[in-house]
Amino acid sequence: MTLAIFDLDNTLIGGDSDTSWGDYLCSKGIVDAEEHAQRHADYYQDYLDGKLDIMDFLSFQLEILSQHGMQTLETWRRGYLAELIEPILLPKALALVDHHRQQGHQLLIITATNRFITEPIAKMFGIDELIATDPEIIDGRYTGRVEGVPSFAEGKVTRLAAWLKDRDHSLEGSWFYSDSRNDIPLLEHVENPVAVDPDDALRKEAEKRGWKVITLRD
Repeated sequence: MTLAIFDLDNTLIGGDSDTSWGDYLCSKGIVDAEEHAQRHADYYQDYLDGKLDIMDFLSFQLEILSQHGMQTLETWRRGYLAELIEPILLPKALALVDHHRQQGHQLLIITATNRFITEPIAKMFGIDELIATDPEIIDGRYTGRVEGVPSFAEGKVTRLAAWLKDRDHSLEGSWFYSDSRNDIPLLEHVENPVAVDPDDALRKEAEKRGWKVITLRD
């Protein structure tokens, strides 16, 4: 079965889901707005520059999950999805996903952002299969640590290889859509790499390699 793989942030949605989660927490006074915004801005710049320390960032990102019970976190998440994610679902992205669905392709989202944030967003696109960074849960609470390999950069290749092995799938005829230079390792592995509203580094690489470049923005 042909596999259609999608990055999430700034690809299927018109923004970054983790940044939006931080914005939501700040707006509700759940975290210190000034400190959180500055730390996240620094990490995001490292991400854009291709030099993000993923484990250091995840320690920052997952800390809030470890400080509150699941019921509280899920209440916050519902508000976050309604206020900040639903408005940035891209109609052209929804249409692209549906195009692959109508062709009978296996749909998969692969994202570095953690599963707590991204699983309900994947469901908004009608996609059940998700590879995301998995926060560790013990006795029904998040620990603030990561379980397994973070699905970031080369980690996406590692996680996808394990996913394919478990399901006896291959990358024959596969597609991967992404906006980020950090996804070049995975774009190199699929038969149909597509740069979506790419950052400068990915655009340059796509042009050099003859990869398709598209926009899902109006």
